[in-house]
Amino acid sequence: MDGLNDGGLTRERGRRASVQIRRPGENVTQHRPTILQIIPELDTGGAELATVEIADAVTKAGGRALVLSEGGRLAERLAAAGGELIPFPAATKNPARILWNARRIRELAVAEGVDLIHARSRAPAWSALIAARKAHLPFVTTYHGAYGEKGRIKNWYNGVMARADVVIANSDYTAGLIRARYATPNERLVVIQRGVDGARFDPAAIAPERVAALRRSWGVEPAQRVILHAARITGWKGQSTVIAAAAILAGRAAGSEAVPDWVVVFAGDHQGRAEYKSRLVEQARAAGIADRIRFAGHVDDMPAAFRAAHVAVVASTEPEAFGRAATEAQVMACPVIATRLGAPQETVLATPAVAAGQRTGWLVPPGDGAALADALAETMALPAPDREVLGARARAHVLDRFSLAQMKSQTLAVYDRLLGTRLAGDA
Repeated sequence: MDGLNDGGLTRERGRRASVQIRRPGENVTQHRPTILQIIPELDTGGAELATVEIADAVTKAGGRALVLSEGGRLAERLAAAGGELIPFPAATKNPARILWNARRIRELAVAEGVDLIHARSRAPAWSALIAARKAHLPFVTTYHGAYGEKGRIKNWYNGVMARADVVIANSDYTAGLIRARYATPNERLVVIQRGVDGARFDPAAIAPERVAALRRSWGVEPAQRVILHAARITGWKGQSTVIAAAAILAGRAAGSEAVPDWVVVFAGDHQGRAEYKSRLVEQARAAGIADRIRFAGHVDDMPAAFRAAHVAVVASTEPEAFGRAATEAQVMACPVIATRLGAPQETVLATPAVAAGQRTGWLVPPGDGAALADALAETMALPAPDREVLGARARAHVLDRFSLAQMKSQTLAVYDRLLGTRLAGDA
C-alpha cells in the first residue's frame, strides 16, 4: 500500500489507542522537532521495537514521531506511544522502486516539515539517504544486524548504513564491524546498546495467571520445567543445537529421579521456513524427544514467557548484533545460556571473564550441543536460593547497563547534536 497517494486522513478517535494512518501535509500544526523513522515492517524484532520506543521518546519530549513502514503487529503500540504511521512500501529492494521511494520521501519531508530522517534497514536506507541529501536534512542510521558480507557488491549495498551523518551501532561488537568494514570515523559512530523496559520486564509485576495461561497454551505440565528458546525459527538461531543438547540431557536423565522433568519451548514464527521447521520436528522425533519439544509460534507476552521459564537459551550459530533475548531473560531474573559469539559476550557476565559468584549467566561455544547440555544440567541443579541470587544479580546488571531509559536518552541526544534541539533534556 502506497501511503503517499493523495487522499483523506484515516484516524479513529477515542480513549483506546488506534493506529494513526496519516496522509502527508494534512493537519500539520505549529512546528516542533519532527523525526521520521523508516523501517520495512513493524512486526517483531529488535529494530521494530526500537522504532516504537524511540517514537515514544520523541513524543514525550515534545517532538513529532513519524514512521514510514508497511505496518505490522507493533502498529498499535506505535499509536499508543503517540507515533504516526504512514503506510509506505519500505520493504522493497527493487532498484527502480528504491529511487522512486527516495522522491516520495523527499516530498513527504517537505510536506510534513521533517527535521531529521532515521533509517533502520538497508533497502529503505538507500531511499532515505538520497531523500535526506536532496532535502538537506540530517540523516541517521542504526546498524541493527551483523549483515553478512560476501563480496564487494554486498559490502557496497550494506555500506549505506555507514553513510549517515551519525551511525548508531547497537553494541560494541557491531561498532567493531562498522569500523573494520567501512573505516567509519569515531566522530560519526555512536554505540547505543538496546534497552530493556525494566517496568514491563519485572518479575514482581507478572501475575501468576499470565504464567499459568502460557504454560497451558504450551501444553506444559505443572511440574515440568521450561527451557525457553525465544527467536524466530531460522537456521542460524540454533534450534537444531538446542534439540541436540536436549537429546543429550534426556539421555543423561533416563532412569534418574534426581533430574527434574523438562520441556523445550521454541517461541517464534517460522516466517515461511516450513521446511526447516519440519526438519527440526524430524530431528526431535529421531532423537526420541518429540514429546519434549513445543513450537509455540509468536508469543506476545514475553515477560510472562521468561517468568514461566526455568532457563532461557540464546543458541545462535552466527554473531548476534545485540541479542535482546539475553538481556530480557536476565532482567526477568531467568538464568540464561548464550553462545560465546557476538554481542551476548557484552551482555552476559560469565566465567572465566568473571568469577562464578559474579556471573549472570553462561556462555558456551556455538553449535556445541554437548556444551549446551552441560550448561543446562548445571542450571537444573542450581539450588533455589542460588538461582534466586543469580537472578537478582542478573536483573541489577541489566538495569544498570542496558536500560530503556538510557537507550532513549542517548538516541535523543544524537538528534539534539544534529538539530541543536533539547529533546534529551526534555525527555
